[in-house]
Parts: sequence; C-alpha cells; structure tokens
Amino acid sequence: MQASSGLEWKLENFSPTSLEGPSYQKNLDVIVKTNRKGNWFNRSLERVKNKIKNIYYEFKEKVGEYKPIIVGSAIAASPLPVKILYSTGSYIANSHKGVGGNIIKYSLIGLSVAAAVGLGIMFGLHSIHSLPPNHEQYVGSSGGYEEFVPHNTINYNGNTDPTGDLILPNGTTIHNTIWNGQYAGTIIQDHNQIVQLNDQFVGQTDPVNNQPYVNLQDFYVIKGPIPIEQVTINGQPYTVIEADKINPANIAGFYTYDKWVPNFEVAMNTPGTYATVIPGNSPVFQWTNTTGTVAYQTTVYEGQGVGGGGGVLIEPNGPIISYGVMYSPSGSAFSNFTAPYKVYNPSS
Repeated sequence: MQASSGLEWKLENFSPTSLEGPSYQKNLDVIVKTNRKGNWFNRSLERVKNKIKNIYYEFKEKVGEYKPIIVGSAIAASPLPVKILYSTGSYIANSHKGVGGNIIKYSLIGLSVAAAVGLGIMFGLHSIHSLPPNHEQYVGSSGGYEEFVPHNTINYNGNTDPTGDLILPNGTTIHNTIWNGQYAGTIIQDHNQIVQLNDQFVGQTDPVNNQPYVNLQDFYVIKGPIPIEQVTINGQPYTVIEADKINPANIAGFYTYDKWVPNFEVAMNTPGTYATVIPGNSPVFQWTNTTGTVAYQTTVYEGQGVGGGGGVLIEPNGPIISYGVMYSPSGSAFSNFTAPYKVYNPSS
C-alpha cells in the first residue's frame, strides 16, 4: 500500500518485533529525514516545471495574438511567387481537412518561406544596379545638377520619347537613356529644331568674327536626384527617367557648343559659378575664338525661335561658356541661369 507520507510498505515484511528496540527508531528517523529531503526536492522541481510551463503557455498565447499580423505582414512584403505558394497551401488545408491537407499546406508554405529567404539573400548580396527590371531607384545628388542630352527617339509604352545620355555630377555618363513623361514632346521638338538649324548654319561663317559656325546641342538639366528604372527593349537595356516624378521647377533646357555640354554641368556644380547676359554691343561677339562664335550663334538661333541667346557662364577659375536658354522647360530653380540679372563686361 502507499501511505500518505510517500513511504512504501510491504505487508509480508511486517512483524511486531520490527517495531521494537532502538534500531526501529533509528531506521525510522533516517527514513523520515530522507523522505523529507526527497519531498522538498520534488516539490522544488515541480515548482520549476510549473513556472516553465506557465512561461511557455503565456508566450504561446501572446504569439497567437500577434501571429495573424506577423504572418500577414511577412506575406504582404513577399514577392508574388511566395504569396502564391502560401495562399495555395492555406486554401488546400481549408478545403481538405485532416492530415493530408495539412501535409500539403505546410509543404507549400515551407517552399514559400524558402523562396522568401532565397530572394532576400540574393537581393541583399547585390548592389542597386543588380535589382530586377522595372525597379525604381534614384541617381544623382540632392544638391547637384544632372544633364539629359537627347540624340534620337524611341517608342516606349506606346509613346514616342527622346533618348540620349544622362550625365551625373561625378562625370558618369549613362548611355541609352529614355526621357519618359512630362516635357518629352517639347524636348523632341526643341532638339529637332536645333538639328535643323545646325544643318542650315554650320558651314557658314559668323559675320562678326569671321569664324565658322559650330554644332550646337540642346540639353536638359535636372536639379536633385532623378528617379529611374531599368528596362529592356528588343534585347537592348535602357535607363528610363521617370520625368513625371520630378518637380517641374527642377527642370530647365539650355543649348551650347556640343563639346561644351559636359563642361556646362561641371560649371553648374562648381561653387562660385554664376551666369551673366551679354549686351548687344559687347566685344565678346568679336572674339575670334569659340566663345565669341557661340555667343553670336545663340543670338542667331534665338532669332529662329529656339530660345534666348547671349548668356555666359563664368566659373571662378575656369573658362567662360557661352550658352542659350530654351523657352521650355524653364524651372524656377534655375532662375539665376535662365534669367541672369548681371551684365558681362569684359576688360577687353
């Protein structure tokens, strides 16, 4: 039988003489003391086990409360293939109750988790240039100027857009760039007019300084970061400027000698550079260098309706760059360059 004290007795070993004498009392004291120690240890162990169980069930209960939020957020942020695997698994489990449905469910969900981890590692180990097509990113700098230089046109998403080069403040040139969005039609029209005027005037002589006219190039300056996407058209990779996401105040068009276009951006990004306007009687028009020729040629193109001519960009320690301004776009952030208030008066 089992006594309430936890001591175990066997009836066959019991006899009255076993209760007699000091040996009985000594053995009983040892058994009682040992049993008390064992009970204390058992009770302590039981309390620890109960605490662990309570912590486990409290944690499980809390996780259960937030599980839908955690899982929903993770799945919502996952790529489409992961979402499909997860949704399919959940649907099968709900449609086919029992062990079979759960096996299929958790197999598909396991695949979705593995896919999410794999994609996360893949994207984490690659730079921004390794992102998949149609992923928007930004190039340029917050306070710098970038240039888009048009050359041709392309059919993109059903629209005719200008294509050309994108020049960044650090001097990097991104070829095969598409300008998509606002001002696309204006840029094409202005560029075509510049090309037509080059065809008309290049080869003739400047009547003021008696030097040959040069090829002029239109370009469009953006202030601040530019949103772009990477796409592939007929096997050819392109960089697309998402112009509709750029503040119109941060876009302006200019034109100058085609070989000076990169220098113009460098000058704009150089602290201390400022713009001036050349008066009609300025000796600059008589200079027998390219600066004098372009200064006068921009006024000739202005007379043909392209835009204002006779501007001069002056760097602190650099050359003087003659240029003209397109009528549109002409963002307010460029007012110091599109409508300079200073007049350039050279010493000679």
